[in-house]
Amino acid sequence: MTSLRTTGTVAVGGAAHAAPPRRRARRRARRWTAFAFLAPLIVYLVVFYSYPLYRNIELSVHDYTPRAFVQGNPEFTGLENYLDILADDTFLRALRSTAVFTLASIAAQYAIGLALAVFFHRHFRLSAALRAMFLVPWLLPLIVSASTWSWMLNSENGIVNAALQAFGIGQINWLTSPDTSLLAVTIANIWLGVPFNLVILYAGLQNIPADLYEAAGLDGAGPWQRFRRITFPLLRPVSLITLLLGLIYTLKVVDIIWIMTRGGPADASTTLAIWSYREAFGTGQPDFSPAAAVGNLLILIAFAAGLVHVRLQRGEDRA
Repeated sequence: MTSLRTTGTVAVGGAAHAAPPRRRARRRARRWTAFAFLAPLIVYLVVFYSYPLYRNIELSVHDYTPRAFVQGNPEFTGLENYLDILADDTFLRALRSTAVFTLASIAAQYAIGLALAVFFHRHFRLSAALRAMFLVPWLLPLIVSASTWSWMLNSENGIVNAALQAFGIGQINWLTSPDTSLLAVTIANIWLGVPFNLVILYAGLQNIPADLYEAAGLDGAGPWQRFRRITFPLLRPVSLITLLLGLIYTLKVVDIIWIMTRGGPADASTTLAIWSYREAFGTGQPDFSPAAAVGNLLILIAFAAGLVHVRLQRGEDRA
C-alpha cells in the first residue's frame, strides 16, 4: 500500500510540474495565432502607408530633379523645399482656394445629405427606389462625372447657361473666368459627395430609437423640435466621422478639378492637391521634391483634423 501511495504522489507531482509548461505553450500558441491574424494588416499598413509616407518625406528633403531621380543621387536640401513653397505666391492662393473648396463642399454635402436622410427616414412608397437614384453620382466613374459637368457648364452650349438664359440671365463663363471657376468645380464636387453623406447619415438615423420620437410627439413636440432635441444630438457621433471623412477626401481631390479647369484660369481653382500634381506631372519639367512637400502639408492638415475629431469624440464619450 505504501508503495502505491508513493507512486501516486509522484504521478500527481509530475502532473503538477508539467501543467505550467503546458499553459505557457498554450499562451505562446495563442500569441502566435494573434500575430498570424494581425500579419496581413501589418503588411498592408507598411506597404501602402508607412513606406509611401517615408518615401514622400524623403522626396521632400532632397532635390529630386528628373536627372537625379534617374541616377539616384539627389542632393539633400533639408527644409529648403518647404521654405520655397511657403515663399511662393501660388501657395497663399492655393491655400485659400483649398479652404474655400473644402469647407464649402463638406458643409453643403453634409447639409443636403442630412436633409435627404431625414426625408427618406420617413418610409413611403418608392422611397427605396428614389434613395437608390441618389446613389448614381457615387457610382459613376469620376472622369465621366467631371466631363459631364464640363459639358453642362460650357459657356457656349452648356445646358446650365441655356436654362439661365430662359430666365433672362446672361452668359456666365463658369470654367473660363477666374471669378467662377472655383465655384464651378465646388458645385460638381458637392454633387458627387452628397450620396456618401446620405448613406452614412441615413444609417445613423436607423439607430435612433423610435420610442424617443413617439414620446416627444405625445409631449407635443413638433417636427423641428424633435429634430433639434433628438435627431441632431444623437446623430452627432455619426456627423463627426462623416465630416472628417469628407474633409480628408476633399483635401486630396485632383481628378475633378484637373478635368474641368486644370486649376485655371490664372490659378483661380488651383488647390494644394492640384498644385502638388502639377509640380510632379502636369508641367514639361517635373519636379517631385516640391510636389512631395506640398503633399506632406496636406497630410499635416488631415492629421490635425483627425486629432480634433479624436478630442471631440472623447468629449462625446465623457458626456
